[in-house]
Amino acid sequence: MWNPEMETLPRSELEKIQADRLRKAVARVYHNVPFYREKLDQAGIKPEDIKSVKDLRRLPFTTKQDLRDNYPFKLFSVPQDEVVRIHASSGTTGKMTVVGYTKGDLAVWAEVMARTLGCGGVTNRDIVQIAYGYGLFTGGLGVHYGAERIGATVIPISGGNTKRQLQIMQDFGSTALACTPSYALYMAESAPEQGISLGDLRLKVGFFGAEPWSNNMRKEIEAVWNIKAIDIFGLSEIIGPGVSSECLEQNGLHVWEDHFIPEIIDPATGEVLPYGEKGELVFTCITKEALPLIRYRTRDISILYPEPCLCGRTHMRMNRVLGRTDDMLIIRGVNVFPSQIESVLLEIGETEPHYQLIVDRDGNLDDLEIWVEVSAELFSDEVRKLEELGAKIKREIMSTLGISARVKLVEPKTIPRSEGKAKRVVDRRDVYIR
Repeated sequence: MWNPEMETLPRSELEKIQADRLRKAVARVYHNVPFYREKLDQAGIKPEDIKSVKDLRRLPFTTKQDLRDNYPFKLFSVPQDEVVRIHASSGTTGKMTVVGYTKGDLAVWAEVMARTLGCGGVTNRDIVQIAYGYGLFTGGLGVHYGAERIGATVIPISGGNTKRQLQIMQDFGSTALACTPSYALYMAESAPEQGISLGDLRLKVGFFGAEPWSNNMRKEIEAVWNIKAIDIFGLSEIIGPGVSSECLEQNGLHVWEDHFIPEIIDPATGEVLPYGEKGELVFTCITKEALPLIRYRTRDISILYPEPCLCGRTHMRMNRVLGRTDDMLIIRGVNVFPSQIESVLLEIGETEPHYQLIVDRDGNLDDLEIWVEVSAELFSDEVRKLEELGAKIKREIMSTLGISARVKLVEPKTIPRSEGKAKRVVDRRDVYIR
């Protein structure tokens, strides 16, 4: 562990820290952010009304739209001269969401990322290759400063240039890799073309996040790379990567609760759900200075588990992200997440780990076609074998998800690859409903 004292705090001590920091965070936003002062006044809440973590549910939610409505800096709670770093989302679905950091925020970020890397066994003797993008995206720099805090050797190669990635991994002896899970599979697929054997590399652990991925994809990554694949979670609005991480037990992601308080709510009603129930993740930042968001709705679907982990860490664990409320597809009245289909495909085990969902509308009915890559050998084999595999996938999708879908088996490299987040869904239905 990077910080054994904090990572193994008894629950009673952790809750005392949370209560004190929550009170200060609410006071900070009330006195320094007009948006929050107005929302709290409307709810009839003053900072002094917050006595413990149980009072959290009395506070109003914050959404991504709130950040866009207050673009760019209106939610900052410190003067501009205290903001030493700005990151922002891509803005592909609207205005960018802008995040500011003070020196204190950057120190917290480095701390929680050091804990995250420590969860995967990284020490100052490791060489960490960071293939997340640098720049306004928080992924690359977040992992970078956590690795430096530990004292590991950092290779800040950023995303892309797969040939160079693999060459450096081989020549420099990288022992830890950080990138999206889909890019890890793409690199593994590209290695033989360069005459590089993954089994000859020194890599022992990978830290994968920034997109939903299933446990079956984890098995695929671990098999081809012969490493431990650690799921990490974060979002720019909260701090970036470092909000939570799996440990080597791989039994849920430890949320660093001395900095971020998690909740699970019913996405339809906003009601807080009991531990163990699936719902939308909500986070409250209790140590952030520049942008201390209160009850931020992530749109990510997960589950919280309060029991301590076998590794000895006592912080709440969250289930790996099961999907997003805004990525969820509704196909003929059935809620479908791409990760569910991915899990079915990888469970069958006769396809490549590359797929795409094509959603269209035939008249008034939704139509789902699943494109799945198969090996070159299978694609060139008897048509009957392809038909049998396609029928098997269709049956399993119907059995697991309760929907019918057409299955199209395609040859290798038909589906576009990405050096960042994989594009899993092509939804054409909006063409018909404008």
